[in-house]
Amino acid sequence: MNGPIRPTGVASITASLISTASPSEVGCVPKKESRQNIPTKKQLVDPFRQGVIIEGGVGYRQTVVIRSYEVGADKTATLESIFNLLQETALNHVWVSGLLGDGFGATHGMMRNNLIWVVTKMQVQVDNYPIWGEIMEVETWVGASGKNGMRRDWLIRSHATGQVYTCDSTWVMMNKKTRRLSKMPEEVRAEISPWFIEKHAIQEDTPEKINKLDPKAKYVNKDLKPTRSDLDMNHHVNNVKYVKWMLETIPDMFLESHQLSSIILEYRRECGSSDIVQSLCEPDEGGLLEDGAQNDNGINRLTEISLATEGFEGCSYKKSPLRYTHLLQITGETKNEEIVRGRTTWERK
Repeated sequence: MNGPIRPTGVASITASLISTASPSEVGCVPKKESRQNIPTKKQLVDPFRQGVIIEGGVGYRQTVVIRSYEVGADKTATLESIFNLLQETALNHVWVSGLLGDGFGATHGMMRNNLIWVVTKMQVQVDNYPIWGEIMEVETWVGASGKNGMRRDWLIRSHATGQVYTCDSTWVMMNKKTRRLSKMPEEVRAEISPWFIEKHAIQEDTPEKINKLDPKAKYVNKDLKPTRSDLDMNHHVNNVKYVKWMLETIPDMFLESHQLSSIILEYRRECGSSDIVQSLCEPDEGGLLEDGAQNDNGINRLTEISLATEGFEGCSYKKSPLRYTHLLQITGETKNEEIVRGRTTWERK
């Protein structure tokens, strides 16, 4: 060896910043009582998170490694882990922007107006799940959604295969004290609009309506109670917990042989620590046999035997993915209030 190996690319910039830059030089104001050092001005490089500003200075890219505690028994990342990853990179994007107050992704203008972000819709499409130890690059950016909303999109790319997973979401503002939705103040619009990009991770023509489930849904989990660890900094149940409640309602036999390829969530109201929740789940008509085995969209086992008898053993046919409709609701004495509606689409593993 002719000399020490030097890091390259983002790693090189990061290593240099860590070794030479003081907190004030990277836009942080150190405080004796603070362990955060939230940036007070825009950072082009996030030295401690392997992140950089992209897209002409308004997008964000971060490199992550799938940890052992983020995967399930099959060594692939769980959907809950992916949702957590999306949330973390979004917050890191706000962090490096220099706009972050001391709230959960809230800007300084939002803090002054007692406003917080709440998600109204989220969609994730995943063809193949990341595996334990895989290096992923996550890109995220924001854009306008109507007059008072904001859209956030993500691209998750495998460093090894180049495969891309896509995600998008829409957000609005809620008054932290009244818990009511709020218009976007002009000072907040002035803060965030320079960061908007007109680019969509998922192209959707006409969103398909998710119908409200009947209380007599095929699968129901009752008496679900949030724990203290389920609450986020805005004091309501984190949306990742909603995903977990939904998926746990699907029969185990189905989950063992199928993987989720997409999920759409429509949020209706927040859920608090004292609420009692029930999770309803209904498979699309014709999607499952009575024993829980896949019907393959109408091609059942008798049909397969018939095809083999007629000499088509080697033929292959396109299996339509199966879908479930979901509903989480708060149970009450007089009426049940919707928390979130959802639709999941599945394919064989």
